[in-house]
Amino acid sequence: MRIDAKSAEASLADIDVIVARLKQSSLYRSASTLIIIWGALAACGYVANSVAPHEAVFIWIGVNGLGLTATLATGLRHRRTRAPFEWRIVVALVLFFALGLICCRMGHFGPRELNAFWPILFTFGYALAGLWFGRAFTVLGVGIAALAFAGYLWVDRWFELYLAVVDGGGLILAGFWMRRA
Repeated sequence: MRIDAKSAEASLADIDVIVARLKQSSLYRSASTLIIIWGALAACGYVANSVAPHEAVFIWIGVNGLGLTATLATGLRHRRTRAPFEWRIVVALVLFFALGLICCRMGHFGPRELNAFWPILFTFGYALAGLWFGRAFTVLGVGIAALAFAGYLWVDRWFELYLAVVDGGGLILAGFWMRRA
């Protein structure tokens, strides 16, 4: 049995599509762990911030420190089992934090503005990542940012708890959804 050039080309194209889907699925599964971790930490941070607003600086330093530690630990564990750890992820997180701190300093944000700003900033990063890694990241980023902004405009007294559900819960749900992809 002989395969003509057109059939061989079609078969190779099918294989390329399968390989691309497998790579994207693997990326989604790897990223889902971190997305779930950050979502849980963000939800806890917003709830703690709602209960003790005067301790917000310490709460968020702790939340972000735990998140960065979890990111490093997950990356190092992933490094042993699969591909090399991408230090660019940690550098990107540090750059996002630095940009956020600069913007907060220049903008003189109040507590409510800060609570809206940080999820919008970080989910913007997810939206940008989606341009390279798959539209699920873009949908996640744009969706949570839009909901956070809508909450800033229309949710008054329970804004921190709203963000716990929208930002933290949204990240957790997206992480579990990405595991299935």
